[in-house]
Amino acid sequence: MATISVEGKEIEVDEEGYLVNLDEWFPAIATEMAKIDEVEMGDDHWDIINFLREYYEEYQIAPAVRVLTKAVAKKLGKEKGNSKYLYELFPYGPGKQACKFAGLPKPTGCV
Repeated sequence: MATISVEGKEIEVDEEGYLVNLDEWFPAIATEMAKIDEVEMGDDHWDIINFLREYYEEYQIAPAVRVLTKAVAKKLGKEKGNSKYLYELFPYGPGKQACKFAGLPKPTGCV
């Protein structure tokens, strides 16, 4: 099993970089994953990551991109709830990459 090193801890990840144990997530993991993917994290990224964590806590599922876009628009406004904006933040796919940074499983329907 692969690992990433975060604040002196070895965190297990699967072959695609998702956490093996979702309970091990803490914010520095998102920052480290972003560095690996060459994404510079800002407040806008954290808005989406925090939204995803709240969504997962409520529904116990990581949303697919279409659902994510609609849910973000409803909660954070249409300027943030659109594919163009989300892909600017998470170029490898807002569903896959944002969920990975948030310590969530890969969304259903993502290849």
